[in-house]
Amino acid sequence: MATDNRLTPGDAAPEFSLPSDTGETVSLADYRGGRVIVYFYPAANTPGCTKEACDFTENLATFNDAGISVVGISPDKPEKLAKFRADQGLTFPLLSDPEKSVLEAYGAWGEKTMYGRTSVGVIRSTFLVDAEGKVEDAQYGVKATGHVGRLLRDLKL
Repeated sequence: MATDNRLTPGDAAPEFSLPSDTGETVSLADYRGGRVIVYFYPAANTPGCTKEACDFTENLATFNDAGISVVGISPDKPEKLAKFRADQGLTFPLLSDPEKSVLEAYGAWGEKTMYGRTSVGVIRSTFLVDAEGKVEDAQYGVKATGHVGRLLRDLKL
């Protein structure tokens, strides 16, 4: 079901506990006390999602040095995420949301237009959540290429 519940800075980030690519359960609460980028992407091992994930991996030390963790969430099953991590050498948690409940809670599931066609699916989105669990920044409909570079610039890292 498409949702219009887009988050804005100052909103409480919706809590989640999801299975990861390593079989562990990862929760937003695990990151309390530090900042975390939670980003949503359509599908593991597709060109755009691979570019975005590799960009996050290449810049992870810069984010981590600034006290920012990174977590990626897609509707893919944990097994597919594990293969994605192994194939691409990714170094941050990939979480599985096949029921799309977290995607919907963040407003990252809904109607989107691509190549002139309207469909319902994952809206590529990125959120910066602060140490208290509040949304510091919410970006919807981001492009896979160049997105991480813009984040680094916006965060002055």
